[in-house]
Amino acid sequence: MNRTARLYALVEDMRAAAPRPLTVAALATRFDVSTRTVQRDLQTLMEAGVPVRSVPGRGGGWSIDPEMTLPPIRLTADEASALTAALAAADASTPYASAARTAAQKIAASMTGPASAAARELAARILTLPTRSDSAIRTAVEQSLANNLVLQLSYTGAAGHESTRVVEPAGLLTAAGRWYLIAWCRTRQAGRGFRLDRIAAAAPTNERSQPHNLAELLLGSAAVGAVQPTALASLGPLP
Repeated sequence: MNRTARLYALVEDMRAAAPRPLTVAALATRFDVSTRTVQRDLQTLMEAGVPVRSVPGRGGGWSIDPEMTLPPIRLTADEASALTAALAAADASTPYASAARTAAQKIAASMTGPASAAARELAARILTLPTRSDSAIRTAVEQSLANNLVLQLSYTGAAGHESTRVVEPAGLLTAAGRWYLIAWCRTRQAGRGFRLDRIAAAAPTNERSQPHNLAELLLGSAAVGAVQPTALASLGPLP
């Protein structure tokens, strides 16, 4: 078993035992490695943000909060191929591209058998032309959406005029290969769409954003007929 596979197996063993902690010695025996190796693996998981913790005292060991992690997901070969194609489309300009890359690594490490073979074969056949993207801007937009924070933008419109806007983000829209931040613009006192590749600078503020109905902000725009992607519909309704 390689180290990546062992790290995921460690997480799943602790999930299965939760809330009971497992000792380093027991984990070392389980994976036929030294206790020092297990300790390094646990430290790696902690640094990666996995919610593992040490339980001191008699009967202690290491445990994980099962509510903060997902159980194993068994994918068919078709499902693995579909995810491979979808993740390939998440280039540097796509929102949450960094998280998509780490998700792809976790999926690849956890897959075995026909699903793994199908995903790897398809991955070898997919190419992309890299696009330029400002990761700081993308991260600012991601943070403002995830934490409901007001965002300050320097934006260049279609006519080339640059302006400063203070916006309350409501969601993201993708159309014809472009990504747009849909937000309530305080400057215009109306809903607006901001193409991500036209945002020259972005900075989240410490101010909480008011909730906005995404569909209502699109009324009167060219995107009024936008719908939730079929693949995401089962995760929740359009707000």
